[in-house]
Amino acid sequence: MQEIKSSKLIVNKSKFFGHLYNIDNLDEIKGILNQQKKNYKKANHHCYAVLLDKKDQNINIKEEIAKSDGEVGHPGKVLLQILKDNNLNNHCVIVSRIFGGINLGPGGVSRAFRECGQLLTKDL
Repeated sequence: MQEIKSSKLIVNKSKFFGHLYNIDNLDEIKGILNQQKKNYKKANHHCYAVLLDKKDQNINIKEEIAKSDGEVGHPGKVLLQILKDNNLNNHCVIVSRIFGGINLGPGGVSRAFRECGQLLTKDL
């Protein structure tokens, strides 16, 4: 696992911390998630997406994972779409949210996660 880029976004006092990783296998996700939870202890949600393209006996296997960690607005799916739009196979994007006291609603949450994720893919 190799971190490629990180981002920070503040929306209505909520803080979003994003990280983009290059990964080789699904086992690395647990380590990434543990590190994110350690770095952002006050975060209520750690949402992530994984797009992994691997070969098994000369057969291409695509793995897609989108986890929203109980957050409204399905941010895991939003983050997965960012990986797909940017052809980021063998990557994991994770965004942690520290709630700022103002409800953003499902649409606002999705937009915030999308914007934080897009900051990670800008200039790649």
